[in-house]
Amino acid sequence: MTSPEQQQRTEEAEPLRVAVIGSGPAGVYTAEALVRQRRVPVRVDVVDRLPTPYGLVRYGVAPDHTRIKGVARSLRRTLEHPDVRFVGGVEFGTDLSRADLARTHHAVVYATGASSDRRTGVPGEDLPGSVAATDFVSWYCGHPDSELERFVLDSEEVAVVGAGNVALDVVRILAKTAGELRHTDIPQPVLDVLAASRVRTVHLLSRRGPLQAKFTAPELRDLLGLPGADVLVRPEQVDIDPAEVGGGAPGLRDVARAARTNLRLLREQAARKPQGRPRSVHLHFWARPQELLGRDRVEAVRVERTRPGAEGRLEGTGETVDLPAGMVLRSVGYAGVPLPGVPFDERIRTVPHADGRVLDGEGRVVVGDYVAGWIKRGATGVIGTNKSDAAATVRALLEDEPRLRAAAGALVPLEEVLRERGPAYSDYDDWLRIDAAEAARAEELGRGERVKLHGRAAYEEVLGRDRPAGQETRPESAP
Repeated sequence: MTSPEQQQRTEEAEPLRVAVIGSGPAGVYTAEALVRQRRVPVRVDVVDRLPTPYGLVRYGVAPDHTRIKGVARSLRRTLEHPDVRFVGGVEFGTDLSRADLARTHHAVVYATGASSDRRTGVPGEDLPGSVAATDFVSWYCGHPDSELERFVLDSEEVAVVGAGNVALDVVRILAKTAGELRHTDIPQPVLDVLAASRVRTVHLLSRRGPLQAKFTAPELRDLLGLPGADVLVRPEQVDIDPAEVGGGAPGLRDVARAARTNLRLLREQAARKPQGRPRSVHLHFWARPQELLGRDRVEAVRVERTRPGAEGRLEGTGETVDLPAGMVLRSVGYAGVPLPGVPFDERIRTVPHADGRVLDGEGRVVVGDYVAGWIKRGATGVIGTNKSDAAATVRALLEDEPRLRAAAGALVPLEEVLRERGPAYSDYDDWLRIDAAEAARAEELGRGERVKLHGRAAYEEVLGRDRPAGQETRPESAP
């Protein structure tokens, strides 16, 4: 419990100023952990290159996952805290440098996530029609950087490579009808493209077996429950005695408990007969893409059958089959992207750190630099994992408070630096205008609670880019 003397010192101390780069779950949870503690007075600026907050909650969670998207409501409370300020439309490394932030803040926490995709490395991967699932997700989630023309969906057969939750999201969106997505926040132009989609067959390719798949049981249930698509599971690929799971045989040991539920669901699905629905989803386990085939664009994917070796390592059998596919979406993981002036480990695509403290190439702590979320630990865990991760980083930052104050010079307001740099930045009130515009769009179309804007021009229209967004109404803040 804080003593009266400690409380008085806290109230009298100059606030510790912290910049958080990224407004996704990791960034907002970092801000929350900072302002909830009472030991040190803190002011937090959450900086994002987009005019909208919430990161992957807004632009990475499938539109039909309304329960997960509800996380934004809890994140909103943090952004509305009086000691937290949202600064949108500012890109770190372009509009604002680390040297700039050294003038305005005692510390910086990088929470930029993992925005790039991993490649499969197979021949033909660069053919037109071979795309990253991350691009498709950004497209159907209405990311401002995504162009509507990026996807036409004019192929009857599509292959999705991967067996994680994102892969299942992609398959599900491809297999659903526009009517099934109408109640979601998916942008209307995207919904129109999906309504005209020619896709009728979707193949999901998993290099390993059903027990090694990374998707969760709720995601699998959502896929198996599609009303307009038959989901086909080959019985021989799930012909595994549940009692043997966790045993010594290769492919059965070291299996997560959740895999048992997946196996039960898949075995039940394999026993069901197809209903002749308009679309079909084929789950292929032990299937590794070997090559993408085609001349001017992808026409098929050559798949090699795999199996667990003697030590459980994946090995090819040499048996191949060519699956027709006019589009191949790879969903084999996310990777972090280097930040200008920030140490980066190219091997594991994260920022090197010790307890959240950024380390340089010699393994020394970079005073004032911290990291949280996927850019810290890699693309692992669920949204909630970022909360404990951010709290651990904040503990390290607060331990360093005396050192941070000693290292900082006389700070200047962030607004002063932004005026020098010239970006048309936005604030939380600007986000509320976007939020209101999306709610109005939903009411106009008779579609749920919100319909996302599509394209940067739509955002600029709402924000009134005849003025630098936010700069007329934002009050000066003390350093």
